[in-house]
Amino acid sequence: MNLSQTIHGISFTNPTVLAAGMMGITASGWKDVARHGAGGITTKSMWIKEHKGHPNPVVISTPYWSINAVGLPYAGFDVAKEEVGSYMKDHPVPLIANIVAESVEAFAETAAKMVTLKPDFLEVNISCPNVEDEFGRPFACSPSDAAAVTRAVKAVSGTIPVFIKLSPNVDNIKVIAAACAEAGANGITAINTVGPGMAIDLRSRLPILANKVGGMSGRGIKPLAVRCVADIYAATEGKLPIIGLGGIATGEDALEMMMAGASLVGIGTAIWERGLDVFRDVSKEMQMWCTTEGVGEISELVGSMHKEVLISTKH
Repeated sequence: MNLSQTIHGISFTNPTVLAAGMMGITASGWKDVARHGAGGITTKSMWIKEHKGHPNPVVISTPYWSINAVGLPYAGFDVAKEEVGSYMKDHPVPLIANIVAESVEAFAETAAKMVTLKPDFLEVNISCPNVEDEFGRPFACSPSDAAAVTRAVKAVSGTIPVFIKLSPNVDNIKVIAAACAEAGANGITAINTVGPGMAIDLRSRLPILANKVGGMSGRGIKPLAVRCVADIYAATEGKLPIIGLGGIATGEDALEMMMAGASLVGIGTAIWERGLDVFRDVSKEMQMWCTTEGVGEISELVGSMHKEVLISTKH
């Protein structure tokens, strides 16, 4: 049973990918995740200049959901140059460099610098929900804004494929995805965290997070993520590869996401629950299911939900 996927000419031994923000800081950390079975690595969101993020506490987690208000801290391009440069010398699995910026022009500048480090893909984070107080409404909330960032990054990305990371916190994610596709995106990542949400400490009667609110992730958001990926696949007519993430914790979760339209599946919060072996374990669970069901190539499942819907409507 073949779990490998080839996306824009880049081979992944299996569809699992480390999601941005989870252990995606250093080259040694990325290699460790790869040793535990990840098919690909996404870095944490990288700024061209140092960005402080939010003060602690920044994360609260339960078995059903997590809320984080980390605030996208990063030390700047010099660190990216050192870590990405080190990793790409002998990278064991593909690297997706996630970038973030405060303006269209800054996205273009950041992308141009990151391209010089030659990652396998760029992932453009236009959708973080917990920095709105600092930068205003995310670019992912507007078709025209999302398209503007896409065009700006594509203008400097050269041959490196560009994935735009979208938000579920919009009225119609189909319209946003279509705008990015028309602007030249090579793929879509969905979804970013949901919210922002809030959790209150019963003893102090105050919000637990220093930022008060943060983006929600974990098992509880999977149905929303699956629906968003299905909508994006339909809106782009299955022509763009999708990295689907949000609540993926098991092989069955990953298969469901792929049936909705994802070519790759991001795993983040589940690392806290199942440990780093989650990548290897999820791949084994996918393989067992496919063997039982007589599926020879994992790529057969991508978007299969849409094919079944078409078949059912014709009868």
